[in-house]
Amino acid sequence: MNTISVSTRVVKAITATVAAVVLFISNPTATLANGGDHKKTATLNDEQVNVQYVGTKDNSVVFRVNFENPTAEKFWLIIKNDAGEVVYRKQFNDAHFSKSVYFQKEESDIHPTFVIRNGENEIVRQFAVNRTITENTVVTRL
Repeated sequence: MNTISVSTRVVKAITATVAAVVLFISNPTATLANGGDHKKTATLNDEQVNVQYVGTKDNSVVFRVNFENPTAEKFWLIIKNDAGEVVYRKQFNDAHFSKSVYFQKEESDIHPTFVIRNGENEIVRQFAVNRTITENTVVTRL
């Protein structure tokens, strides 16, 4: 066998291998260039979520939900009723999210649950709204 033909075959094999590796690495489906499902979701912490009772307005109980989302990733705001049923669910991607939530005043106590979820992470805030009616009686002499 000729030495030149062997080295030519080796050079061709190495060139073909290098070309295949370069094509594989530069392919968007093999890298994160296409944004694939390789994206990690940021973890949530308690300091990012703030849910506060604001007061009452027009026969409603009002809460304010604030969420600091510096990466502006998609997240869900989920609100559940006393029975754990979802009464509100919407996706947002605001970096500084703020929303007022109104619950109609009920004759009985209500226990709303607020959930902020992104991917597998979630922060839960639960409240109990107790309604107390006070009656004032004034007697005057006529």
